Amino acid sequence: MKLINDCHLMNITPRPDIVMVRGQGSYLWDSLGQRYLDFMQGWAVNALGHAPPELRAALSNQAELLVTPSPAFHNAPQLDLAQKLAELSGLDEVHFSNSGAEANEVAIKLARKWGKVNKNGAYEVITTHDAFHGRTLAMMAASGKPGWNQLFPPLPDGFRKVCYGDVSAVAAAITPHTAAVMVEPIQGEAGVVVPPDDYLRKLRQLADERNILLILDEVQTGMGRTGTLLCYQHHRIIPDILTLGKGLGAGYPISATLARKHASCFEFGDQGGTFNGSPLGTAVANAIVDVIAQREFLEHVLEMGAYLEQQLHQLKKPWSATRVRGRGLLWAMELGCNRAEEIRDSALRHGLIINAARPSVLRLSPSLRVTRDEVDEAVECLKQALLATLPESRSFSLHSA
Repeated sequence: MKLINDCHLMNITPRPDIVMVRGQGSYLWDSLGQRYLDFMQGWAVNALGHAPPELRAALSNQAELLVTPSPAFHNAPQLDLAQKLAELSGLDEVHFSNSGAEANEVAIKLARKWGKVNKNGAYEVITTHDAFHGRTLAMMAASGKPGWNQLFPPLPDGFRKVCYGDVSAVAAAITPHTAAVMVEPIQGEAGVVVPPDDYLRKLRQLADERNILLILDEVQTGMGRTGTLLCYQHHRIIPDILTLGKGLGAGYPISATLARKHASCFEFGDQGGTFNGSPLGTAVANAIVDVIAQREFLEHVLEMGAYLEQQLHQLKKPWSATRVRGRGLLWAMELGCNRAEEIRDSALRHGLIINAARPSVLRLSPSLRVTRDEVDEAVECLKQALLATLPESRSFSLHSA
């Protein structure tokens, strides 16, 4: 592996001493020619895998026409994408940003403006412990990641946190100052935590009864990741505000905040952004949505997700992993020990890229175009990593799982 001896990047995260130079589909190659099977895909960003032809064509074609006229003007790809997302989601209006954190900031601003106009200045938003909504100061305050409240004090106030999956806790936290509740349909960064089946439906009912908005953060779960275009469509509800990111651009940075008519209350000057809704970004997202929204594509996600789940359940038995959880092509294996980072590093040495979402949790988010053969290859690499990392695993053969 090529060592990084003189790196001028800020020291914000540990990285292995390799340089990625090329990607295609489910695979990455480093500067020494080593190939890796990527079952992280940029934390569920590369919905169609690395360098998909649809993204390349959209970038090339649009770059020859118009990159950005400034957000002071309409552009055709932006208008097309807004209409497409509104029709597919059941919501009414769309604002484009560049990252999931920005989309969530817009959602909070909308909720506060709605509370100011419609609910005597209500501004608080109920969020959940272990939630992840982004890394701006406000989104760090909204998130429930342990220790974040100590990093850059003082964080913005206005967020009340309750346990995830507990509707009664949300109900108890509502006050006259509450404008909205904001949750992830599945908590991704917390380790793919799946709530009870009736959680979103009951939150929708509670929000209606108590006159607050329901905000769903689908930055990670949206765009086909769970087998429907949007995760809430499994539950047959519609939120008041929805945020999308990651897979929306399949590698190109673009995000969106969608709102129903009654919640879309911005006035001129309330929101903006230099690169928001650029022709380049929205042209890419248009091409991606056209692929992912196809019924056959989503059926493939469900089929491969079921196969990956089956293989993970078989794999966990010999190593006494406690749980496999997820939906579609977003999965986690909860280990019986806090060795996830060691196993992740061992997997990389065996040619597999996965994520240690928590000390005891491995997370897998492959390309939505992943094949059965690639799932088999990933599981075999993970077996090798487990054997190399956990001494107790050596009593099992590679075929015992």
